Amino acid sequence: MATSDNFLKTPSKTPMNDKVSSSARKHNHQTTFSSSSSSTKSRFDAYNRLQSAAVAFGEKLPIPEIVALGGQSDGKSSLLEALLGFRFNVREVEMGTRRPLILQMVHDPTALDPRCRFQEEDSEEYGSPIVLASAIADTIKSRTEALLKKTQTAVSPKPIVMRAEYAHCPNLTIIDTPGFVLKAKKGEPETTPEEILSMVKSLASPPHRILVFLQQSSVEWCSSLWLDAIRDIDPTFRRTLIVVSKFDNRLKEFTDKWEVDRYLSASGYLGDNIHPFFVALPKERTTVSNEEFRRQISQVDADVIRHLQQNVKGGYDEEKYKSHIGFGCLRDYLESELQKRYKEATPATLALLEQRCSEVTAQLTSMDSKIQATSDVAHLRRSSMMFASSICNQVGALIDGAADPDPEQWGRTTEEEKSESGMGNWPGVVSEIKPPNATLRLYGGAAFERVMHEFRCAAYSVECPPVSREKVANIILAHAGRGGGKGISEAAAEIARAAARSWLAPLLDTACERLAFVLKNLFDLAMEKNQRQHFDCDYGKKSGDMDGYVGFHAALRRSYNCFIKDLAKQCKQLVRHHLDSVTSSYSQVCYESDLLFSANSSYRNQTSVTSMSLDLSDQENIPPENNDRETTPGKLVKAAGEGEASAMTVPETPSPDQPRDGNYVVKKENGNFLEGGGGRKRHPRIQMNQGNGGKVLGNLLGQNGGTTTYNEICCSAAQHFARIRQVLVERSVTSALNSGFLTPCRERLMVALGVDLFGVNDEKFMDMFVAPGAIDILENERESLKKRQKILDSCLTEFKAVARSL
Repeated sequence: MATSDNFLKTPSKTPMNDKVSSSARKHNHQTTFSSSSSSTKSRFDAYNRLQSAAVAFGEKLPIPEIVALGGQSDGKSSLLEALLGFRFNVREVEMGTRRPLILQMVHDPTALDPRCRFQEEDSEEYGSPIVLASAIADTIKSRTEALLKKTQTAVSPKPIVMRAEYAHCPNLTIIDTPGFVLKAKKGEPETTPEEILSMVKSLASPPHRILVFLQQSSVEWCSSLWLDAIRDIDPTFRRTLIVVSKFDNRLKEFTDKWEVDRYLSASGYLGDNIHPFFVALPKERTTVSNEEFRRQISQVDADVIRHLQQNVKGGYDEEKYKSHIGFGCLRDYLESELQKRYKEATPATLALLEQRCSEVTAQLTSMDSKIQATSDVAHLRRSSMMFASSICNQVGALIDGAADPDPEQWGRTTEEEKSESGMGNWPGVVSEIKPPNATLRLYGGAAFERVMHEFRCAAYSVECPPVSREKVANIILAHAGRGGGKGISEAAAEIARAAARSWLAPLLDTACERLAFVLKNLFDLAMEKNQRQHFDCDYGKKSGDMDGYVGFHAALRRSYNCFIKDLAKQCKQLVRHHLDSVTSSYSQVCYESDLLFSANSSYRNQTSVTSMSLDLSDQENIPPENNDRETTPGKLVKAAGEGEASAMTVPETPSPDQPRDGNYVVKKENGNFLEGGGGRKRHPRIQMNQGNGGKVLGNLLGQNGGTTTYNEICCSAAQHFARIRQVLVERSVTSALNSGFLTPCRERLMVALGVDLFGVNDEKFMDMFVAPGAIDILENERESLKKRQKILDSCLTEFKAVARSL
C-alpha cells in the first residue's frame, strides 16, 4: 500500500525500526494484542458510538474513517478477515459487490471468541451477538438481498454496520466498499459497473476519510485499471494508502537486489513520496481454527521476509522498505493512524456535536410549537399566509428568470412539453415546428418565451387554404348583385377573413393552453425553490413551518391551478376578440396601403430577430420573412391549375375619383403587390353590375379566359390573409398573451390565493389542517427528533469526557 509523505508524516521518512517490526511479529506469533490505553479506548468507543448514530439518523459528521476500495478479487475481503483475526466467509456471499460494510473492530481482551452484532436498519441499536461464522455471512447476505429487493436495485449505498469484539483484533473501523467491475454479471443491469464506481467515489470523496486502495502484485502500475479512478478522488494521494496484495505471487520474479528495490519504490508511476505496503495472506480456504488462521498469517509474513533476505542476491533495502512489508506492519499502521486522526479530530468533533445538539433542540422546540399550533387558528392563518406569499414570490422569480432549481432536472424540452401537456402538434400545421432552443430544458419565463416564439413559427407556416370556384362564385356574384364596383376586392377580403377565423383560431387556443401548462408547472418548482431557501445546507434539515399539513398543500395547489386555468380562459377570450376584430367586415386591415404593410413587415422582422434569435441549441425554426414572396401561397395558385405571371392585370373596379375607362392593375414588384393605373389592358373591363353577372360567372367557370380572374382573386385573398395574420401575431396576440398571463401572475396571484384560501370562516379554514394523518406525521417527526436529541446528547457527554483526558 502506498502512502505519501504528507499522509504518513514522520513514518514515511522515518521507517519503523527493527524493534517495532520485531514487536509486531511477536504479537502475531503470540496471537495477542496489548490493551490500549484508557484514553485511546474511550476515544475509540466514543467515535464508534457516534458513527452508529450518524448512520442511523443520516447525520453528516466528519468522523475519521478508513475506506477500503479496489477491484473484485484484489483481496479486500481477505484483508478484512485478517484484520478481524478470524474467517467468516464474506467472499462467499459477494457482499462487496452489493452494499458497503462498516466494520467496527473492538479489541476486547475478555472476548476469547469473536462476538459480532449487527446494527438494526434505521436504528442505532445493535442486535444480539452472533458467534457462528456461517451465521455472520448469512446475515450479510439476507440483509443485502432484502434491501435490494425493496429498492429494486442491483447495488445500494446504504451500509451494513457490524461490530466485532475480539481479543485478537485491533481497535479499528473500516468501510469495505463494493469492488470495481468491468462488466455486470449475468442477471444484473448493464449499468451496474457504473453504479458501483459512482457509489464508491461518493463514499471515498469526503476529505476526512482515509483511503486504502488494494491492487494485486501481478498488475503493473502502467496497466492498472482503477488507479485513475483513485486519482480522480485524491489526485495527490495525500490521504491514500496503496496496498499491493498477493505479494508472494511476485517474489519468484526477483533475483537481484536492484530488481526488488526498483519494484518496491514504485516511484516511476506513483511518485517519490508514495510508499506502498506489500502484503501476502494465506491462500488456503480450508476450514481451520481461528488460532491456526492467525498463525498462518504470521507465517506468510515471515516467509516473505525470509525469501527477500535469502533468495534474492544482495537482499533488499531493509532500512527503507522493511516497515512496509507484511500484514503485521499494515495492521499496526492503520490502527495507529486512525487513533491519531481520532485524537486530532476530537476538539472539532466536540464543537460540531454541541452545534448539532443545539440545532436539534431548536427543531424539537419548533415541532412542539407546531403541534400546539394545530389548534391555534390565528397562528395557522399567519403561517399559511406567509407560506403562500413566499410561493407567489418564487413564482415571480421563476418568471423573471432563474437557474435554480437545476434546469436539467426540472426543465423540459419542447417535445417534452408537448407530450406532457397532451397537445402534440399545432392544429392545421403539417410541417414540424422547432423553435430556437427547442432541445434545451427550460422552465419559467424562458419556457414561456419559447412557446410564444413557437406560436409565431406555427402561425407563419399557415397559408391561406385553396378555395373552390363555387365558393368564389357565390361570394362575388352576391356582391355583384348589390351593385357597386368592389366585387372582386370584397370577395378576396371575405375569403381571407373566413380563412383566418378558421385556421388561426385553433392556433390561438393551443398557444393559451401551452402557456398555461408552462405556468402550471411553476408550482412544483416554486415549492422546491422555497424549500431549498428554508433548508439547512450543512445538515439537510427542513425548517419550513408548513411541513406535514397535507390538506393545506393540496388546497394551495388546487387554488393555484384554478388561477392559471382562469387566466387561460380569459386569454382565450381576449385573443379571440382580437381575431374577431381584425377579421370584421369593418376592419381596414385588408385595405391598408402596401407601403405601410411592407414597412411593418420590415419592422417585424427586426424585432422578431431581437426577441428570440439567440438560439443556444442546435435546431432552429425562424418564422419566414413576412413579404409576399413567402406569405403569398404560390402553391395555392398551382393547386388551382395556373402559374403566376410577373405582372397581372385585374379588371378595374370603378371609383368615383377616376374615369370609368381606366384600368386597375396589380403588379408584382420586388415581392410586393402594388395598385395603380396605367397598366397594359389585357382583358375587357368587367362592369360590376347586375347585367354583367352572367359574364363574370362565365369567366369564373373557365369561359373566356376566366381562369385568370379566379387566380387573381385567390392571390388577392392570400395577400389579405397574410395582412390579417401579421397584424394579429405582431400587434395583438403577443402583447395580449404577455399581459394576460404574466402580469396577473406577478400582481394578482397572491390576492387570488388569499381570497380563495383565507377569505373563509375559521371552521372552513381549519378543514385544511385536519387531514387524516397530518397530526400523526408531526408526532412521528417529534419522536424521531427526541430520539436523535437523546443519542447526540449522550455522544456529547462522552466526547466532553474524552476532551478532558487529552
